[in-house]
Amino acid sequence: MKTKVLNLDNKAAGDVELNDAIFGLEPRADLIQRVVIWQLAKRRSGQHKVLTRGEVNRTKHRLGKQKGGGTARHGARSAPLFVGGAKAMGPVSHSHEFDLPKKVKALGLKHALSSKAKAGAIVILDEAKSVGVKTGALAKQFSGLGVSKALVVDAEFDKNFQLSARNLADVSLLPMAGLNVYDIMKSGTLVLTKAAITAIEARLA
Repeated sequence: MKTKVLNLDNKAAGDVELNDAIFGLEPRADLIQRVVIWQLAKRRSGQHKVLTRGEVNRTKHRLGKQKGGGTARHGARSAPLFVGGAKAMGPVSHSHEFDLPKKVKALGLKHALSSKAKAGAIVILDEAKSVGVKTGALAKQFSGLGVSKALVVDAEFDKNFQLSARNLADVSLLPMAGLNVYDIMKSGTLVLTKAAITAIEARLA
C-alpha cells in the first residue's frame, strides 16, 4: 500500500510503501477488543477491600442464653446481619491481570493499525522536528495538516518538538517502544513518522 508522506508544513515529501500484512488487514473488532480488555485489566489496582469476619473487632461471646431467649443463638457480633459486622463475601485485594498470548497481542496491534488505515486516519510525516520551542507554531502546523486529537508516534522524539507539543491538549506523543492498541484506538488521527513505520514493521514483521 503506497501512501503520501508529508512534512509539518503540509507539503509533499515523497511516498512510502506500507506493509499490507500490518496496515492492510480487514480489521477484526473482536481481536482489538480482546487486547484492549487485557490492557485495561492490567491497569486496575485491585485495592478495593472490606473487612472479613476475622478482621472485625467485635466480641465473640454468646449474646444471650442458649435457650429461652426467643432469638437465634448467635455466637459473634461480627456476623454480617449485625450493624458493624463484616460484609458477607465482600471484595478483597487481588490482581485483575490475566495472560494473553504474544501472537494475539501482535495481531491485535496489526488490526488496530489496519483499522486506522482503512478509516483514512493515518498521517505519515517525514520527521517530527521543530526548529525552536514554539507551541503556537506547532499548533498551526497540526491545524494545517487537518489533524485533531492526534497520537504522534516516533522512534525517538526531537527535544524541541517534544517541548512544543507538551501543552497541546489534543496532541499526545508516544515513543515507538510504547505503541499499544488502546492508545491507537482512543486517538482520532494516528500520526506516524517514517522512522516509526520502519520500527513498527521491524517489530511486527
